[in-house]
Amino acid sequence: MDGIDIETAVDPIALFIAWMTAAEASELNDASAVALATATRDGMPNVRMVLMKRVDQRGFCFYTNAESQKGVELAQNPRAAMCFHWKSLRRQVRISGGVSELSDEEADDYFASRSRLSQLGAAASQQSRALAGRELLEAQVEELERAFPEKIPRPPYWRGYLLRPERIEFWTNRDGRLHDRFLFSTSGDGWRKERLYP
Repeated sequence: MDGIDIETAVDPIALFIAWMTAAEASELNDASAVALATATRDGMPNVRMVLMKRVDQRGFCFYTNAESQKGVELAQNPRAAMCFHWKSLRRQVRISGGVSELSDEEADDYFASRSRLSQLGAAASQQSRALAGRELLEAQVEELERAFPEKIPRPPYWRGYLLRPERIEFWTNRDGRLHDRFLFSTSGDGWRKERLYP
């Protein structure tokens, strides 16, 4: 199905990319949708769905408003976890590690690639704050559309983040709940792999 055998895989990023490619072919909507967990400075967890926009050997990239709840939590406590679940494939991937901000250039490039309405929405939204009514948001979008008839500048609070994995666990459903679980964890300059009980 995806060309890499989980039993013999040694590179978790390559294995993840193979699984993501299979998920993009089988999931009805947003195979890149992932539950992102952050925590406050004192450890209160929060989780929400975001879209993972890129994965490479550095880690997993996503974008958000740095003034949102998750942005504030990442500033206070720059560690996070992700969980992908592809029901059609009966697979799950869990990832955890430290988080850092992507460069302004990477954020600019991705922001520019978004649709105009998505750019306007990102610029208008005071994410996670109370909103008196939808009409106010729509009016702010219209105001920005008039103010920027051509290029919409990336708001300084709209940033990219990189989760640098320290642990990546691959889970595959098996009959009788005898699931396969393989954990990759950072070890020196490479990865250590071990099979876990289901």
